[in-house]
Amino acid sequence: MCSETQKAIVLLSGGLDSATVLGIAQKTGFRCYCMTFRYGQRHAIEIEAAKRIAAVNSVIEHRLIDLDLAQFGGSALTDHDLDVPKNRQNLENSDSEIPITYVPARNTIFLSYALAWAEVLGISDIFIGVNMTDYSGYPDCRAEFIEAFQNMANLATAAAVEGKAKYKIHTPIIKMSKAEIIKHGTAIGVDYSITHSCYAPDAKGRPCGQCDSCKLRLKGFAEADLTDPVEYSNDS
Repeated sequence: MCSETQKAIVLLSGGLDSATVLGIAQKTGFRCYCMTFRYGQRHAIEIEAAKRIAAVNSVIEHRLIDLDLAQFGGSALTDHDLDVPKNRQNLENSDSEIPITYVPARNTIFLSYALAWAEVLGISDIFIGVNMTDYSGYPDCRAEFIEAFQNMANLATAAAVEGKAKYKIHTPIIKMSKAEIIKHGTAIGVDYSITHSCYAPDAKGRPCGQCDSCKLRLKGFAEADLTDPVEYSNDS
């Protein structure tokens, strides 16, 4: 447990994983500042979910940061000319080709922003909901990446060089299965009804039930013997 005055930055996307990580950080005793990015993602409805999650959890401050990663493209999440894959098989095969939903350098960029805010606020702890057990195939969700970024943070900031801070990147769900994440989150009171995970929601904002993220979420709830509380598209 940390002290009652210890604070943390939590990267909050609005999805199931980041909502769980926020719950874990608060349960551990951290008072949390949250950071969410509007980066040109086609599923920008997740931003509204992040706002709901931050409000329900009474975080100290919630910052919404505008970026334009869509100007580079290279991902189905930021380039509308690329289709979001649906009904793919073997989602847990981490040796397969990195999926088109990978957004180039996204977590590196997000963590860099979080680090900058942490240094200004005098905070040494940053939480991120990366996960490498259930399939993602994203190189910036691996423990090796997190360790490398943490080392960089402690070399590249004035606070660390002057001995005022020793930065720690917390990844509490990195080795959990989706079912384990859901079970743990449910046990600590995370409200999954206000989260959003879908890459390709319908016009009403309902998840498609067919993209990789939806399929992994539904599989996780099924394996946890729980019902996903969100309403899915009629086409799912």
